[in-house]
Amino acid sequence: MLYKKMKKKTPELSILGFGCMRLPVKDNGQIDENVATDMVRYAIDNGVNYIDTAYPYHNGESEPFVGRALSNGYREKVNLATKLPSWLINSREDMDRYLDEQLARLRTDCIDFYLVHGLIQPFWENLSALGITEFLDDAIADGRIRFAGFSFHDNTKLFKKIVKAYDWTFAQIQYNFMDENYQAGTAGLKYANKKGLGIVVMEPIRGGLLAKDLTGVREIWQKAKVQHEPAEWALRWVWNHPEVTVVLSGMSTPGQVRQNIALAENGTSDSLTKKELALFEKVRKEIERRVIIPCTGCEYCIPCPHNVNIPDCFEYYNRGHMYEDSEDAKQIYTMFLGGFFNGIPNYASLCQDCGKCEEKCPQGIPIRENLKKVAEYFGK
Repeated sequence: MLYKKMKKKTPELSILGFGCMRLPVKDNGQIDENVATDMVRYAIDNGVNYIDTAYPYHNGESEPFVGRALSNGYREKVNLATKLPSWLINSREDMDRYLDEQLARLRTDCIDFYLVHGLIQPFWENLSALGITEFLDDAIADGRIRFAGFSFHDNTKLFKKIVKAYDWTFAQIQYNFMDENYQAGTAGLKYANKKGLGIVVMEPIRGGLLAKDLTGVREIWQKAKVQHEPAEWALRWVWNHPEVTVVLSGMSTPGQVRQNIALAENGTSDSLTKKELALFEKVRKEIERRVIIPCTGCEYCIPCPHNVNIPDCFEYYNRGHMYEDSEDAKQIYTMFLGGFFNGIPNYASLCQDCGKCEEKCPQGIPIRENLKKVAEYFGK
């Protein structure tokens, strides 16, 4: 296992982190405790020292599971990360209440890396008004957390604003070779690094989609001088960036744990050749070629008077076709547009055919017609 430090005074961290969002589950949907515990402990025994969870993962069961899995001396071997549920915070007191609950669930007196979870514009505005920075200062001062960071799901402009708003130790962003310009993107990565923040990367394999053996993509990878599985290519691309400290993998099987630990032995930065980087560009173009709706995400079409999140509806519809996986796309569509975070559904089926969006679309996309396709694809 290779290790890196963030610029600020943090412990050495394994370049592979164990993300506890996609643990193995039984037929009833509950975490398979025995298998998952073996996986977590195997990872720790083989050098992984960064364990990441969050309040809502596995319907709230991930944190309690991690607390149990880290018993018998394993808690002392790792840096534990979890996240304040931003969307549930309505007062300054809520911040302390949730943190104290998480400490109890995780069976620990201190959380090493504590993140403000899933920041988007409304969450950040609300938390700022309620005193999030003072809360983080107090939690560090009283020893309940060691290092403060945030995870992010909005645009680069907001990302930079948040970076400047507090003396963060690190930021967690979605980053992979298909998402260089998505959300914080490469611009955010380099900006945060310049400001002295460590970077933890989530979704390096885009929820497993970049590990799929896609026709057309397979043939491109086969042109490489040294052959690798698609998942290894994806991880190597992220590790190739010297700004990245930890890459999180949401591992679901013992085999994935063993494979990723083996890959991490060679996860050095600046190790990809020019020819290999050129293959990534060809793969990116091949996957993007499958886009059905040519939406650029400019957002001129929103806000919609009926609360349809038009760009995201098209993003998730395209995702299903790009990676030949409608079930994954539907899961993401339901999670992010179903009102889980803000209580307001944003589904395509809410469209009332008013046409105001089409008057503002610079691409001339027949939005209403395509929203009907999205609604049919995902179901109402």
